[in-house]
Formats: sequence, structure tokens, C-alpha cells
Amino acid sequence: MGEYRGCEMPEDLYYDLDYVWVRPEGDGTYTIGLTDPSQTMSGKVQYVTMKEVGTHRAQKKTLARLESGKWAGGIPAPFDCTIVDRNENVLKSPNLINIDPYGDAWLVRVKPDDPATALSQLYTGPAAQEALAAWIDKYDVQCMRCQD
Repeated sequence: MGEYRGCEMPEDLYYDLDYVWVRPEGDGTYTIGLTDPSQTMSGKVQYVTMKEVGTHRAQKKTLARLESGKWAGGIPAPFDCTIVDRNENVLKSPNLINIDPYGDAWLVRVKPDDPATALSQLYTGPAAQEALAAWIDKYDVQCMRCQD
């Protein structure tokens, strides 16, 4: 796993280089969550809402909305998709996002409208690692995690 300034950046994920990571699943769905640098910049997440299962979202339209003591904003869809599952544990305990952003705190699972192009605008591997490090430097982020 890549790491920079305390920020974890798993090398096997895809990134929009702003808010989200994406993991392709074996069944044709994709799991989406908030990156470690993004959860750090957000501060302790206090409230989460997510669109309902079955909701279609166009690229860049909100999948979920987060609120912390210092930030509130939407989490955009990285591609056109339909929500097939959402993480009810995060709805009950929003601060999971600050504890385990790449594990237990995934946000939604989606089915892309066009699986062949779903990942085409996302970054992975060394290119993602370099771009995320530049993002971290730009915003002067030093990642930290909350505890249970």
C-alpha cells in the first residue's frame, strides 16, 4: 500500500483525485468510498446521508452527503451509475469514515451504466499515487485517523 504524509493510498484502487476511491468487484459492481486525504480534510464526520438503493446518478451528481464540524458537502458519482447497495453501518456511525475509509466505511456499491468506460476517467497505480501526493501537497494535508 502506498502512503504519503500519513495518508494511505491503496495501489489497487481507482481514484478521481479529489474525493473518492473506486474498487471493481467480481460481480460487475463497484464499491465507492472517501479517500484518506479527503476524510482528514473533512474532519470528524458527524452526519451522513446517502441516496436510496435503486437511485440513478449521473457522473458528478451526489451519491452521498457528509457533514463534519468544519465541512459539509456532496460526494460525487465518478461515472453514470445506479446505486445497488449502501453502507448502513456508516449511516449509523458516520465517524467510521475517519477510522477505516478503505475498509468498513465504504459508502455505496453501484452498477455502472457503461462498464467498458466506467473507469476511463479515473487513475490507478503509479499515476494515481503521484497525483494523490501532489493533491496532498497542494492542500498541505497530514493524514490522521480517529479512534473508536
